[in-house]
Amino acid sequence: MDKQKGRGRFVFLCLAPAVILFTVFMVIPTINVFRMSLYKWGGYSANQEFVGLDNFKKLFADPKFYQSFQNTILLIVIVTIITFAFALVFAAILSREKIKGQNFFRVIFYIPNILSVVVISAIFSAIYDPNNGMLNSLIALFREPGEVPTLWLGNQQLVIYSIAIALVWQAIGYYMVMYMASMASIPESIYESVNLDGAGRVKTFFSITIPLVWTNIRTTLTFFIISTINLSFLFVKAMTSGGPDGASEVILSYMYKQAYTNSSYGYGMAIGAVVFIFSFALSAIVNKVTKREPLEF
Repeated sequence: MDKQKGRGRFVFLCLAPAVILFTVFMVIPTINVFRMSLYKWGGYSANQEFVGLDNFKKLFADPKFYQSFQNTILLIVIVTIITFAFALVFAAILSREKIKGQNFFRVIFYIPNILSVVVISAIFSAIYDPNNGMLNSLIALFREPGEVPTLWLGNQQLVIYSIAIALVWQAIGYYMVMYMASMASIPESIYESVNLDGAGRVKTFFSITIPLVWTNIRTTLTFFIISTINLSFLFVKAMTSGGPDGASEVILSYMYKQAYTNSSYGYGMAIGAVVFIFSFALSAIVNKVTKREPLEF
């Protein structure tokens, strides 16, 4: 009995710091977001007026909110599909094919992940520069002299896709390395059997490799979607600040502007509450849709 009590105290002491930190920095702030969404408050004064659901009524009648929400969904879809497609293909090539300098390519692909968002944003802002940027300089080789250069970050139709490219470039290497680790655990005998049956590389990739690493794909997919919501705010803040005319505004950048720039803290917290619910709902949907029986080998 004393041994069990001692073990219980030990487990409690080990878990207590993590539980306390999680409660202080996660649970309490989240509850406060929902509480403040019911108030009208500028964020800097002591006057807090309870307005109930008025902030949410205003939110669902705000066209700029819908625009930022649409941009967020667009980035989630585009960045997720392109990132996972390239990460899986590159991981399969570097894992299965005999290529000279494989370790060199692994390092090169992973480098963007260790750079800060500010550095990556500065790199792509320089690439997209309309006058001296590398992208316009390359396109100018195939254009007639005197043509107006493309404003990649100043065009309402192109800006969100330009940010998506930066997000993809930043994330591919990290997920490629994760999938390479999963693919390395697949026994070589399985691939030998498939090759004897006459299956090509493409068929092997989709019928053997993908199903056997599906559990890892499913787990990383959920985390990636949530991280895209967060990272999109950082890239937008560093590259465009939501411009031009709100064309690159995402839901978190719009929340930030309302809460800390427009002195509408309560309204900003209402947006934050919607983001919180949306993130959890999206994670649940992804887990449900991607659920399948795990394959063993």
